[in-house]
Amino acid sequence: MFKKISWKLIGVSVILTIVISNFVQVGKSLDNLRNSVLRMHILANSDSIEDQSLKLEVRDAILEHSEEIFGKLVSPEDIRNISEENLEKIQKIAQSVIDEYGFDYKISVGETKMFFDERTYGDITMPAGNYDALRVTIGEAKGHNWWCVMYPPLCIPMASGMTDDKQAEKEFFSTRQLDMIQNPKKYEVRFMLWDKLNGFLKKIR
Repeated sequence: MFKKISWKLIGVSVILTIVISNFVQVGKSLDNLRNSVLRMHILANSDSIEDQSLKLEVRDAILEHSEEIFGKLVSPEDIRNISEENLEKIQKIAQSVIDEYGFDYKISVGETKMFFDERTYGDITMPAGNYDALRVTIGEAKGHNWWCVMYPPLCIPMASGMTDDKQAEKEFFSTRQLDMIQNPKKYEVRFMLWDKLNGFLKKIR
């Protein structure tokens, strides 16, 4: 009887070890995903038709110069150290669009760490969480926003004339991360539990 119980305990221990190991690996992959992506966040002045259209014009102008501005980003560290010169370039590009269309809105550009809800575009879902972001605000910035992934250069959703960069996805994301963003439903519970665990650990530290 004792031997049977011992083997059962060993079996349960092995299963628990595998489950916990998988949970931790998924959690670390999630953290790495969040920490190695640069998102762009553009806020329109308001939700009027004119202001929302203007936001998209600003988006297109910035993306047209994306290679010039972001072409040297080759590592996660780079996305957190965009030069002041490049931030000024983005500000000038955006402001030129505003001026061209006859508006008097001021443009603000800066790097920040901010929370994004889960967003799905095409076959990719970026998990909710805090990400490094390049934030562009137009005027009072009270309108709906537009966002994309600038690094790696996925730009989701795509601006007009651009297509999904599937090669960039494969080169940048690990196999597990690709599965996470392409099949988010099967990771929902683990993501939620991982974030709750991290939140709890931060409180008790």
